[in-house]
Amino acid sequence: MEPVIVIGAGLAGCECAWQLARRGIPVVLHEMKPTKMTPAHHSEAFAELVCSNSLRSDQLENAVGLLKEELRCLGSLILACADTHRVEAGGALAVDRHGFARAVTQTVRNHPLITVVEGEVTALPEEGQVVVASGPLTSDALSAHIQARYPQQHSLNFYDAAAPLVTFESVDMEQAWFASRYDKGTADYINCALTAQEYAAFWEALCQAEEAPVHGFEDSGVFEGCMPVEVMARRGVDTLRYGPLKPRGLKDPKTGQEPYAVVQLRRDNAEGSIYNLVGFQTHLKWPEQRRVFSMIPALKNAEFVRYGVMHRNTYLDSPRLLDRYYRVRTEPRICFAGQITGVEGYVESTASGCLAAIELARRLEGKKPADFPRETAIGALALYVSDESVVDFQPMNVNFGIIPPLGYKVKGRGKRNKNAELSRRALSALALVET
Repeated sequence: MEPVIVIGAGLAGCECAWQLARRGIPVVLHEMKPTKMTPAHHSEAFAELVCSNSLRSDQLENAVGLLKEELRCLGSLILACADTHRVEAGGALAVDRHGFARAVTQTVRNHPLITVVEGEVTALPEEGQVVVASGPLTSDALSAHIQARYPQQHSLNFYDAAAPLVTFESVDMEQAWFASRYDKGTADYINCALTAQEYAAFWEALCQAEEAPVHGFEDSGVFEGCMPVEVMARRGVDTLRYGPLKPRGLKDPKTGQEPYAVVQLRRDNAEGSIYNLVGFQTHLKWPEQRRVFSMIPALKNAEFVRYGVMHRNTYLDSPRLLDRYYRVRTEPRICFAGQITGVEGYVESTASGCLAAIELARRLEGKKPADFPRETAIGALALYVSDESVVDFQPMNVNFGIIPPLGYKVKGRGKRNKNAELSRRALSALALVET
């Protein structure tokens, strides 16, 4: 059997290569690192987590929690490595990003059916089965080639941002405390309180801080899920207090009351020596980040080991280009996977690579297509991305809104009960899918 060519060793590419190889299909995996790096990447490892180290909620009452469980059922490499290298984060699945990336890299490189080729791919191969998982930072040359190859389906740009990292020992714990919101799970977050006066000064400084130049950047072009904190602040004085700085469910042990505002820090590595500022994606100039973020009392003397960065993301007008298996409608030997398809998020990218690989393997084996129904999270996401009726296509996280309603009432009141039942139905439907 001729090997499948997978371009890109990010989350989607590694998951795709692994799912193909475990089914006995040889893979040639192309990765341009370390020959060529992007402004957002710092490591030679595969599956590098560029932004947050969190894969978000791990609860079945949340759509991304359901998607994770579906991927576990499908033997996902990415979820297996994430579970092995998880760090405490309440009800979320957060990982030691370096341990996680090393594990994925070693597993992929050590598989006898996966051949890794380093170096940039500038054009799609003219023969054979190809999966393009080049990511949201696809190189200019390959982006131009894709644009020229499929001119009627425009590739679009938006901007993504990463949060700063600080050392634990530099956080003033006299001004902070460990807790999770509403005491859910274990006390995994460092909570840094601000009074009304401190918050007002912080907000004003943040709104006036100098941004780093980003070519072509406009506030309206920022994906809402990764909104830079300074852009969010400019939307109103209380926007942050209803967003990443909301104090609800967090009582200061010194006062027994909820503070006016709270900045949360989440562990970024297994040792707990590094923490990231939750929701503080930013593209401020680095000296400005130090000046403004040090106004948070607990971070007055914070040691920043990485400042926030802003980078370009590229995605396709997938409803006009791809089918429900992430295949190009007019050229089905070529598939796309990952954030370039317009799925947003680590888990969603993994899911697209997984589904594309399962379907490609079945096609090569002469089997009928795998029918992932809309009742499953993985199926609903693929069907949304390929839905031609979606006119203004924007990157999107998985959510229960794209999954059909139950059609019957659930015992017990509240959204959590309904969502739990949607997840139960999804997992039952997934168990019937031939993969």
